[in-house]
Amino acid sequence: MAESTAVSVERSGIPAGLWMRCPSCGAMLFRRAVEDNLHVCPECSHHFRISARERIRQLCDENSFEERWADLTPTDPLGFSDKKSYADRLAAEQLKAGTRDALVSGRGFIKGRPLMLAVMDPTFMMGSMGSVVGEKITRAIEAAVDESLPLVIVSCSGGARMQESTLSLMQMAKTSAALARLDDAGGLFISVLADPTTGGVTASFAMLGDFIIAEPKALIGFAGPRTIWNTIKVELPDGFQRSEFLKQKGFVDFVVDRKDLRSELARLIDYCGK
Repeated sequence: MAESTAVSVERSGIPAGLWMRCPSCGAMLFRRAVEDNLHVCPECSHHFRISARERIRQLCDENSFEERWADLTPTDPLGFSDKKSYADRLAAEQLKAGTRDALVSGRGFIKGRPLMLAVMDPTFMMGSMGSVVGEKITRAIEAAVDESLPLVIVSCSGGARMQESTLSLMQMAKTSAALARLDDAGGLFISVLADPTTGGVTASFAMLGDFIIAEPKALIGFAGPRTIWNTIKVELPDGFQRSEFLKQKGFVDFVVDRKDLRSELARLIDYCGK
């Protein structure tokens, strides 16, 4: 079926990849229209996952972002191997995503407001947090303290990176301790949660913001619904781990559409006098 579809598309003269289907409403969408709409479905407002660099392009003033610590590269101290070696997996992911690991960080401006920005990249091993991700987040926090800048972290992650075992789990304490130093210095931390934000990221820095913003219908939690079902055989209520439910219960401060995110971040920075 897939082969005949591809052949029919080719024979029709329509370039492959020109159209895409929304996983939420099922509508067939012109890909360029979705991209022009900030990768949000124009029919149902489903927020598609986007890369770290696309997120930075959307948030920061044009040509204002200066990347830092881009040379940090993960290693394989455990010699880990599952279906293939971790070293081979890293090489493949770096080639696919065009980054060395699952986070891009640096200094930029949002509507003229300077800030430190760290953005997780779901195109690199589903934004999993390993040693490099934890180190770059920690350096971004420390730079925010040293330069008296507000800090924004955009999380989009499946959690800790299993291939780095305890070294990955240590990043939870490391980033949280750095945020405590930022708080002691009177700094501002705005945490933005995209779909999904789960596992060790949720259990550490992602939920420690002075303000916590979530995109609409983002999956947010420690263990996802499939994991919960497979372990304790409990089905979660509809919407249980979605951003709107978490806002209702006080775990999230704002649910903000992607088109409004730049303005909301600028408003919060001004509100706090940062």
